[in-house]
Amino acid sequence: MKRNAAGLPLSYRLAVASRCLAATLGGYLLASMASVSIVLLAPLPRVDATLTGLLLSFVFYVLAFIWCFACRSAWRAWWGVLLPSVLLGVVSGFAYWMKNP
Repeated sequence: MKRNAAGLPLSYRLAVASRCLAATLGGYLLASMASVSIVLLAPLPRVDATLTGLLLSFVFYVLAFIWCFACRSAWRAWWGVLLPSVLLGVVSGFAYWMKNP
């Protein structure tokens, strides 16, 4: 493995870059899917459910960001963000289909 002037291997730098992408892009995807799911499933008026989903999306984003840098590997960070996003997408799609047949 070739080292650069700073002394860090390229694989380490790519793993950190992958975690950064997982945290930003995957965190945004997770936050938006959680927000949509909360809006569709919360037993509140539409305005209150939207505000609740919007405010809780920031919590989901921060948790996804922390998760991506707490994992042992970049693959686990990606799976830990994408799998809940897909599940929330399926749940919100099913909830939308049930409300609007």
